[in-house]
Amino acid sequence: MFLEQIIVLALIQGITEFLPVSSSGHLILVPALTGWKDQGVLTDMVTNLGTLSAVIIYFWRDVVAMVRGTFDLAMRRSSAGARLALNVMIGTVPIVLVGLVMKATHLDDHIRSATLVAVNAIVFGILLYAADAYGLLTRTVRDMSWKVALAIGCAQALSLSPGTSRSGITMTAARAMGYVRPEAARFSFLLSIPANGAASALVIGDALSSGERLTGDVIMTGILTFFVALLAIAFLMRMLRTMSFLPFVIYRVILGGALLGLIFAGVQLGTVN
Repeated sequence: MFLEQIIVLALIQGITEFLPVSSSGHLILVPALTGWKDQGVLTDMVTNLGTLSAVIIYFWRDVVAMVRGTFDLAMRRSSAGARLALNVMIGTVPIVLVGLVMKATHLDDHIRSATLVAVNAIVFGILLYAADAYGLLTRTVRDMSWKVALAIGCAQALSLSPGTSRSGITMTAARAMGYVRPEAARFSFLLSIPANGAASALVIGDALSSGERLTGDVIMTGILTFFVALLAIAFLMRMLRTMSFLPFVIYRVILGGALLGLIFAGVQLGTVN
């Protein structure tokens, strides 16, 4: 990769991983729209590690509470950290199961499509608007039950389809169930830790074992993504204290509409390999 591509990929992953607009969808669109060689899933997963590290640093208090809570669970002690850790564990189960099925059936090799990104951007953008506009603003993560965590986790599994947005669909589910916006975002980010960590480890391991190399360019992209992601998290958490998700909904619908327009006009954006 060259420097311009490294910077673009880091900016896109670092920003879109946390904003509800789909990072995987945008990463797929980079080679489709620019003509650059597809950066491949190894680079995607290394940038994923960059955003994962940013979540752990930004929410370090919650991470420490969950680590302590895991020990409390093992000792069968009740605590706020134990409940949070349990909810994150339960919420992670659906995406792990669906991910394993997709990997076993090789479905994940056939869905890197600009058309799918466009359709998902619009459909799930509209769902985000509906949940945010009509959902109550009464609940916090402290109120969350394991059943709610499981429901949000099932929604998260839908994000394996590019263009859906992992953060977007989990925030949509949380808002639909009445969680205030900053709390919906907070649980969404914490839920990303085991999911992104496991996915990155699995894909990177497979890529390296198949002969791909972890080059300096790839590592540089991951490091730059980390710093961009920290800024993106801080921006979103501050924004959600006073604003709705409407700007992101508008962006998703415009992006999806523009992509469908290009596709229907005959511009070749098809499947990226």
